[in-house]
Amino acid sequence: MWQAFRNGSVYDLRSGDAAADDPHGIHPWGPERGVRARIVAWLLLNGPPALDGRVSSLKLSGVLVTGSLDLSGGTVVPYVEMKGCRFENEIRVPEARFTTVRLVDCSVPRLEGARVHTEGDLHLPRCRFHRGVRLTDAHIGTDLLLNQAVIHRDRSGRSLTGDGMTVGQDLQAEMLESHGEMSLRSATVGVSLSLRGSRLRNPYGRLALNAPQLTVERTLYLTPAGVGNPLQTSGTTPARGTRVQRFECVGGIRLDDGRFGDAVDFEQARFLLADGQELSMRRVQTPELRFLGERPRRGRVVLSGARVVNLIDRASAWPGPGSLQMGGFTYESLVPRGAFPLALRLEWVAAATAEYNPEPYECLATVLRGCGADEDAREVLLAKQRRRRETLPPAAKLWGYAQDWTVAYGYRPGRAALWMALLWAASSLAFTHADHPPIKAHEHPSWNAPLFALDLLLPVIDFGQMGYWQLSGGWQWLAATVVLLGWVLATTVAAGATRLLRRN
Repeated sequence: MWQAFRNGSVYDLRSGDAAADDPHGIHPWGPERGVRARIVAWLLLNGPPALDGRVSSLKLSGVLVTGSLDLSGGTVVPYVEMKGCRFENEIRVPEARFTTVRLVDCSVPRLEGARVHTEGDLHLPRCRFHRGVRLTDAHIGTDLLLNQAVIHRDRSGRSLTGDGMTVGQDLQAEMLESHGEMSLRSATVGVSLSLRGSRLRNPYGRLALNAPQLTVERTLYLTPAGVGNPLQTSGTTPARGTRVQRFECVGGIRLDDGRFGDAVDFEQARFLLADGQELSMRRVQTPELRFLGERPRRGRVVLSGARVVNLIDRASAWPGPGSLQMGGFTYESLVPRGAFPLALRLEWVAAATAEYNPEPYECLATVLRGCGADEDAREVLLAKQRRRRETLPPAAKLWGYAQDWTVAYGYRPGRAALWMALLWAASSLAFTHADHPPIKAHEHPSWNAPLFALDLLLPVIDFGQMGYWQLSGGWQWLAATVVLLGWVLATTVAAGATRLLRRN
């Protein structure tokens, strides 16, 4: 191993039997494959110089590392690559500095790497960590790879702890299996964070992914990966007919206060939430939200205070009443995938407002009006008024029904003209048969039943018939009814005209 280090070559202790060489298998590895962790640390921290014309590096394959590999606070200059190795005890690298580290398909009890610093990549694909990975406040210069890794929880119930971590480029955790809470609080990813095809499970707590204040400069992918050889991940859309593995999360997701430069993509994602668990995106900001996953059957989806430019969604992706919260959620355009008629869109808004809240209706109406669907926008605002009516006291509720039946709260003003025309025609016909003695014998105009009906029906306007005739009995009650209905129609028309002018 010492000479391989100086030569930059691979120190390979594999037997050639795939089953026996599997670091995750049941076959025991004897002392003939063992390398002391203390010697590995010696090589990395203070190893011999490279041979002439060579670059020293530690490349191990099929090796059993005995003891505890502790590089805490050290500076490791050589390139490190270990493939198919087993570690007897945890790897400790807190506050250590590396160039590039690659552990591929290794069995590791635990990786303790708080505040570790790498100038290049940290690759951990296909590794299995039995008691978690800790990368709190770590700084990864370029990429962090966790593709196909399996991470079990530690004593605190966390699988991956990456709070405050900074990744210079991509964080790829595709086809990852996480058994516990994956914590990325206040982490920063320089390009994209990909969890394509991953399966996050935390039956021990509320959250499977806990990532408030997460910053991703481009896109967060919670989308499928193509299952084949090779795997179709890392931005590749699986071809039609390819078997895919969806992103699946058993437990809550918390993305509150996150910032995503391009998009948050939930294409075909499956969320298996328990009662009381949430897919929480409170105050998230992103140019595009692709809510195209499978409808959660339990739990809640929370978008309160989130700000999105383009909302790409599917009607079948949203949960039902009581399971959606959108207070303060704003978006500038809607791009539905598949059929999403206005009736379903109104049900979507109603599902998000267990109690009356005007904001979701007004936001939807603004977006529809912005894309030229004025008629749909009026229907949304009418639905808002009808929803508000249910919260009013009985007298106000009756007044609301009157406005709805007559002019639909001013959003269908054509109704008013029809009602007034019908009422005028009926009252004109009725008053032609009315007994109408004058109040003053020589001071009255000629009797005109249609003008008298208009005088009663239209408030403020004077047609020269009111105040000259004396009605009695049922005709007096009819006149009072026409006056009352005239005021109702006039006020509702005025309200409708005000709303129309305000919209214009």
